[in-house]
Amino acid sequence: MEDNVIVDTSFTAVINAPIEAVDIPAWCFSLPDAEYQGCSPAHVAAGATTARDGRRMSINVEVIGGTPMVQHYVEQVASPHQLILRSESDLFTTAGRTTMVVVWELSVKPLDGGRCEFTNRVHTYPTEAFMAYLDRQGIPFDVFRAQRTPYSAAHNAGETPLFAASLERFALRQAAAA
Repeated sequence: MEDNVIVDTSFTAVINAPIEAVDIPAWCFSLPDAEYQGCSPAHVAAGATTARDGRRMSINVEVIGGTPMVQHYVEQVASPHQLILRSESDLFTTAGRTTMVVVWELSVKPLDGGRCEFTNRVHTYPTEAFMAYLDRQGIPFDVFRAQRTPYSAAHNAGETPLFAASLERFALRQAAAA
């Protein structure tokens, strides 16, 4: 199913901290609920736990385009400057509950000695359950994709600079404590 992309958005923002101070997984898996909520009006709640296989997991609840979503982001790749998370996310719609795959990629690259560029990429794919959900409603996949893209892009564009600011505060606190 991952060859049928629903949405693929990527936005960047500057972090005013040296790249050596940035640790994306440490930030993500310790992000306080209130801090997550402050990164978007669509963010409801966040917490961290582990998947059945022991990998770290970030649980995020948000509402995108009027659809409540619960994301179970399990770490796929984790290094200080890159975090890739994958979730089979639950969507709660007026037509019922379904799922879609969401891949969330966070990374930084240096700009100069005291700044780096943060990239927030989110791409989504249908599950078999999602395709059946669309079929039951008679909604062509391309129509859904066209309707979903502006909501997802606007959400990612809005949260990216706020995530960058949160990550910057975290990096500067960690550097001051070292």
